[in-house]
Amino acid sequence: MVDVTAVEIVKDRIARLWFSDGSERVVDLTPFLWGPAFEAIAADDEVFRSVVVDPETGTLSWPNGADLDPDVLHGDFEPSNPSRASF
Repeated sequence: MVDVTAVEIVKDRIARLWFSDGSERVVDLTPFLWGPAFEAIAADDEVFRSVVVDPETGTLSWPNGADLDPDVLHGDFEPSNPSRASF
């Protein structure tokens, strides 16, 4: 498992992320910002920009408690999204 160690907002919903394995990625977070916990984050620039790296969980976190899986952000897994699920 890899942790996010730093974040910098590039523009819109795009962030530069640094990881504990030394890698760095520029990630469009738009596909990750769905569901009730992310509604305000997706809709409001100020709320989106309030993101921090939580040192306990090693990932991005917002004041409302929403966070994202660091392995998904690293690119190891696809984000889960019920609208894309196949049954």
